[in-house]
Amino acid sequence: MSTPFRARDDGIDLYVRLTPKAAVDRIEGVETAADGRSHLKARVRAVPEKGAANAALERLVAKALGVPGSAVSVVAGGTSRLKTLRILGDAAVLVKGVEALSDS
Repeated sequence: MSTPFRARDDGIDLYVRLTPKAAVDRIEGVETAADGRSHLKARVRAVPEKGAANAALERLVAKALGVPGSAVSVVAGGTSRLKTLRILGDAAVLVKGVEALSDS
């Protein structure tokens, strides 16, 4: 199984499949798509208008990984369900955090 992230010098890029307008904000583990790529599944209550769902996703991931909200940003897929989040920090620590989320 592939991993839902790519390590970088200044942190990681995390691949996420976002479902907006959910009943609750939560991370639901890792899913592998038909093309073999893995992504973290997340749900947020926010609607996908004016960046509200993206902002909610950034806050959810920041809280789950214990990093400041300013360290998480959507860098690709702003209007798509499949997004790439850039998370700044110690890549080794972030990888361990994502792996812990993957087991949920």
